[in-house]
Amino acid sequence: MKRRFLWIICSCIALSFFKGNDVYADTVISVSEFGLNPDTRENSVPYLQKAIEACRGKERVTLVFPRGRYDFWPQYAHEKNYYETNTYDVFPKRLAMLFEEFRHITIDGNGSQFIMHDRIQPITIENCENVTLKNFSIDWDIPLTAQARVVNVGRDFFDMEINVMESPYIIENGKLVFVGEGWKSPLSKAMEFEASTRLIVPQTGDLALGENWRDYEASSLRYGLVRLRRTGGFERYPAVGNMLVLRHSTRDHAGIFICNSHCVSLFDIQVYHTAGLGILAQYSSDITFKRVNVVPNEAKGRIFSGHDDGFHLMGCKGQILVDSCRWAGLMDDPINIHGTCVKVMERLSSTKLVCRFMHDMSKGMVWAMAGDQVGFIDANTMYTIFTGEVRSFKAIDEYVFELELKEALPEGITGNMALENLTWTPDVDIRNSFFGSCRARGLLISTPGKVVVEDNIFESSGSAILIAGDANYWYESGAVKDVLIKGNDFRYPCMSSMYQFCEAIISIEPEIPNPDIKYPFHRNIRIENNIFNPFDYPILYAKSVDGLSFTDNEIRGNSIYKPFHERKAAITLLKCNRVKVTRNRIIGNVLGAPDGKLSIREE
Repeated sequence: MKRRFLWIICSCIALSFFKGNDVYADTVISVSEFGLNPDTRENSVPYLQKAIEACRGKERVTLVFPRGRYDFWPQYAHEKNYYETNTYDVFPKRLAMLFEEFRHITIDGNGSQFIMHDRIQPITIENCENVTLKNFSIDWDIPLTAQARVVNVGRDFFDMEINVMESPYIIENGKLVFVGEGWKSPLSKAMEFEASTRLIVPQTGDLALGENWRDYEASSLRYGLVRLRRTGGFERYPAVGNMLVLRHSTRDHAGIFICNSHCVSLFDIQVYHTAGLGILAQYSSDITFKRVNVVPNEAKGRIFSGHDDGFHLMGCKGQILVDSCRWAGLMDDPINIHGTCVKVMERLSSTKLVCRFMHDMSKGMVWAMAGDQVGFIDANTMYTIFTGEVRSFKAIDEYVFELELKEALPEGITGNMALENLTWTPDVDIRNSFFGSCRARGLLISTPGKVVVEDNIFESSGSAILIAGDANYWYESGAVKDVLIKGNDFRYPCMSSMYQFCEAIISIEPEIPNPDIKYPFHRNIRIENNIFNPFDYPILYAKSVDGLSFTDNEIRGNSIYKPFHERKAAITLLKCNRVKVTRNRIIGNVLGAPDGKLSIREE
């Protein structure tokens, strides 16, 4: 009897333990229960909508895909209007999978391939909590970016081979126009990648064909072999054997869109292609990315991956964790984390203001909620002169809104002021990740939360890390207050081409029209115990920082690429206070350190 009683007690303890670890807690629903089977090539959308609805109302649920290929077309897809930040407003957005107002749901692809068709948003998470996405890939058979191999270069032309099975095209009025499933779009930009290294060719950036290349004439020597000719020749020619990424279309749908959601985790996901930003989160909190890769699909021989940024987080809060992720072949930055500034247009009363979104790709959003803290910024100095608490937010149109504060505003709050939301700002931890060669920079970070960037590898074409912030052009806010950059390996491809804000391998460059040393914008940035492999002079550029240290780093000179940057100092400082540069080790021939000590220029 005692033995039986002991067995019952142990069983209850074990059951309680397993329930606490979600072994028995979830209801499991398979998409196959609703007639959706893998590898059929039929439209998954209507079947999946039934499966998603069957999950609704369950306390904890896992939606499972048997392993295989699933195809998604816009027919039968949900259509909704979303103002997605840093995305062009094409309405309605077409949604392959919409998860709205769920609590405790897991979507497990079991290693499946989700193949999209036409312009569509693969996954949308809206007003959800405790969501897990895992074990799948996202791709297009006919992608919204193309590529070609350069096979011949002449005096005023070059020839390139295009895989017409994935990038069909036509020649229209002498221009190369790509055609897909319900769309066509002309060639607009080109990037050149080395075929052997898969790195962007140094000193090319956005100028693979020079400045004025668009006055060309295209002809098809045979279908799949295209000649681009320009009277007088191109300013620059790509090398035979190299790959050109041929950009066309626009950014109008994210790959995975997370909005107004909390505690979202993504594990073991391959994003091979998107119709815009890769994974976009806005006004969401506590997001985890682990082994989430935005990379080219090597099985298809591709050199490109996403259409634009890899991870883009705007107006988020809580903890953002990025661990063991990879990016390569993107047509913009792997990670961009920031807020959105708006401009004060009119003062209605002592507590009411009319404000305006200033960038055409950042508008229409609910910018603030009751209880949010906001800061008032002088646009000339970028100095925060006042903070207040929001009572109410009222949209007037997609650009303009009325904001009411709980307390009276100082008399000086009028025009030429910008506002930032100080509540929706996250802590960020980025580690063990690989920033491969992409069109622009590596990591863009603008948040006053605690930031740790540790044990990563950077091979970015432009600056590896950009800490910016402005209220004059992009209106991307977020003066940093606590940043640790430690134990990273900044390899030789870093800062090998020029893009906007690329002043050094680490570029701290807020857009401040009139920087004043009395009003520093960024604070407390520590760069320590990293390895730098510069082929050129500029390693660090810093503007308007109070409390900057560059210590215990190892600088290894190399000569793989030719130096080209106009800056001839290792470290450049502009309007900075309390700067410490000590105990850095110089190995080999480091430009900007002729006497074994890093050169510092103050401007």
